[in-house]
Amino acid sequence: MIYRELKELLERHNQLQVLKWWDELDAAGRQKLAGQIERVDWSLLPLVKGHAVFPKGKVEPIDGLDLAAIAEGRERFRALGLEALRAGKLACVLLAGGQGTRLGSDAPKGTFDIGLTKPLFIFEQLIRNLQEVVRACGVAVPLFIMTSEENDARTQDFFRAHDYFGYPAQAVAFFRQEMAPVVGLDGKLLLSAKDSLALSPNGNGGWYSSLVRAGLAEEAEKRGVTWYNVFAVDNVLQRMADPVFLGATMESGRATGAKFVRKACPEERVGVLCLEDGRPGVIEYYEIGKELSELRDEAGRLVYSFGVTLNYLFRADVLRTISAARLPVHVAKKKVPCLDEAGNLVEPQTENGCKFETLILDMIRCAGSCLPFEVEREKEFAPIKNRTGVDSVDTARELLRKNGVEL
Repeated sequence: MIYRELKELLERHNQLQVLKWWDELDAAGRQKLAGQIERVDWSLLPLVKGHAVFPKGKVEPIDGLDLAAIAEGRERFRALGLEALRAGKLACVLLAGGQGTRLGSDAPKGTFDIGLTKPLFIFEQLIRNLQEVVRACGVAVPLFIMTSEENDARTQDFFRAHDYFGYPAQAVAFFRQEMAPVVGLDGKLLLSAKDSLALSPNGNGGWYSSLVRAGLAEEAEKRGVTWYNVFAVDNVLQRMADPVFLGATMESGRATGAKFVRKACPEERVGVLCLEDGRPGVIEYYEIGKELSELRDEAGRLVYSFGVTLNYLFRADVLRTISAARLPVHVAKKKVPCLDEAGNLVEPQTENGCKFETLILDMIRCAGSCLPFEVEREKEFAPIKNRTGVDSVDTARELLRKNGVEL
């Protein structure tokens, strides 16, 4: 796209400010900025005015499989799941685009060492968990690792340097999460450098569109993949490609499955599986309100207690439909480093911009059906979100020890 075309495009959207330093850029800088401008989804920008608020409908409890029901059907579910794994019907997707900032590291979060007497990296522990299933089913489950522009090279280098922690390299593929432009509170595109728009990952709901864009979804589905198991990098105890979970979800006939733990208390900061206007979904801890969060049944248990662990199953054909229909886009106000009028990069002290994000919880709702699947907290839920305190390196280490992991 030549300068005249760029200028006309930006004039139509009242965004000429991004060309302020065009004359100072070399050919590479101009090409970089032009390419970013060409990829802007202009339909996002008007959402800032309404802040893309999605009012909650009627919230009701959702039925799911509790531990007792899972124990009763375990062998049947496991046999069905193992058969599907051996037939290559499942691929795993690890969401690993974040940095270890809250852990005091600027490296990819999965490279953080949680060992005490020897190195034990978050990525390493996740691969160990996956290898248990591989040994049981006898085949390597495809593993797609979603990175970000910021950590892609370091993540790939880390896996190569550690020989993929013994996992077959040919079964692993990396793909970058798509980026979305960041705008000021006035809806104007921000710059992070004179040759670069301010960009941000498009939310965890963007994993499938990013997988499609990388060509990996088409390749996987041609090879017979009909299910994706999506999970986050920070829960070091989670079981992925779990044949019992897979078998139970397949048998249920539902489009998705979601692992959950019973909330420890009403105030626990986890999203909760529920029904909203009759459709499955996740209501965030800050949305549910005190009345619903504290509501109890006749047995004294919390009614809204299905705390999600960000370990989901999605049927591939349903994902294709969701992707074509497009997910809702949420607008999040953030502190966004950007150039000031003089061209200096500044770190704002207050919220100055808006990021556009799609959320995986909306994928559950759009899919139309979900099987909540209970897991034991002490065996499958050890999130590492903080350096110390709640959901921290310390609490995860203690849970790993309880599960026989040497640190």
